[in-house]
Amino acid sequence: MKQRVLTGITTTGTPHLGNYVGAIRPAIAASLVAGNESFFFLADYHALIKCDDPRRIERSRLELAATWLAAGLDTERVVFYRQSDIPEIPELTWLLTCVTAKGLMNRAHAYKASTDANEAAGEEPDAGVTMGLFSYPILMAADILMFNATHVPVGRDQVQHIEMARDVGQRFNHLFGQGKELFVLPQAVVEEQVATLPGLDGRKMSKSYDNTIPLFEGGSKGLKEAIARIVTDSRLPGEAKDPDNSHLFTLYQAFANSDETAAFRTALLEGLGWGDAKQQLFELIEREIGPKRAHYAELMANPERIEAALQEGARKARALATPLLVQLREAVGLRRFQAIATPVAASDHNKPQLPIFKQYREADGRFYFKLTAHDGRVLLQSEGFEQGRDAGQWVGKLKQHGAAALAEAPVQLGDGISQDEVAEALSLLSAE
Repeated sequence: MKQRVLTGITTTGTPHLGNYVGAIRPAIAASLVAGNESFFFLADYHALIKCDDPRRIERSRLELAATWLAAGLDTERVVFYRQSDIPEIPELTWLLTCVTAKGLMNRAHAYKASTDANEAAGEEPDAGVTMGLFSYPILMAADILMFNATHVPVGRDQVQHIEMARDVGQRFNHLFGQGKELFVLPQAVVEEQVATLPGLDGRKMSKSYDNTIPLFEGGSKGLKEAIARIVTDSRLPGEAKDPDNSHLFTLYQAFANSDETAAFRTALLEGLGWGDAKQQLFELIEREIGPKRAHYAELMANPERIEAALQEGARKARALATPLLVQLREAVGLRRFQAIATPVAASDHNKPQLPIFKQYREADGRFYFKLTAHDGRVLLQSEGFEQGRDAGQWVGKLKQHGAAALAEAPVQLGDGISQDEVAEALSLLSAE
């Protein structure tokens, strides 16, 4: 089975150099690994929990999407979408909410941190706590389970959320699966080796410390000015520097190859001045970031290109989400009403009228199949196959696996036919 890796990015800010080295660059590299199916999404519903400024949310969504695309995310290889473009996610969130124990949510780290802070300040434990904050681990579970992700890269502080997603998915499987695994239980991939860049003052680069180096904002000039503010010791040019205790050297290592790193270390030990060292660091980072910054500026000037990429990503994501949600609705009892046959003796007129698969060969010599409703409407039409057995095998898969096989099947919907209607027809066949 392929690994399906899912990564979410909350849209509340603009990425800086630390985000690029610690998250963006390694995630894009991982998406290029053969055998991985990668899903990247802008977690804009999650952003609403943290931010109530619509302009900031809107701007952050645009900047983040442009950043990932400019940094090299290949939308032909990955599924890149906005959380809010997938209506199946909030519906799944409610289905999961209905099976999730409140006690489990009480133990969520973010909620406990809020109540602890309130109690320490002498306030009511739930002061300022919204239902979004309280239950957002369920939304996160829906993000993951919706696409049956097998692996979710997270920092160690996020492992609890993956464990919660497993707990919720396992309970849903137990209650409604009837022996089937409706959800794959995800694994947390703890990124112990992810590089953590120091900021201008040597602490972890973070907006909360106001010590970040911009990734694209401010252009080349902004990058150079930020690097000039990196705190160094008072050693003068000609005096040996200590690379192992230099924040500037750590930043240099994050962008240099082994030969460049060794040469820079030697130059510092031999007395390279801090001003010259900062100039070399700027030139090194600019070599990698400069071309990406130009691409970023082009995308920001043409947001319709970003929108087109996200809409295509949403289309691919919903091709998986829609049939799964049909299965889940069926599992919990949210089914369409069907006519009930009157139990009259052996009359075909009283039997439910089922859709029918038909296989045939056309004048072009290729083999085809179609799924028709009882009233003759074509629900599905296949592509042509060289061998009749290939068409037969696909019919078998669709009968056995129902809507879950639709995303991969070489078929197209009939005119005016919805995917829900096809999924329902396949469900009727699989129940026979």
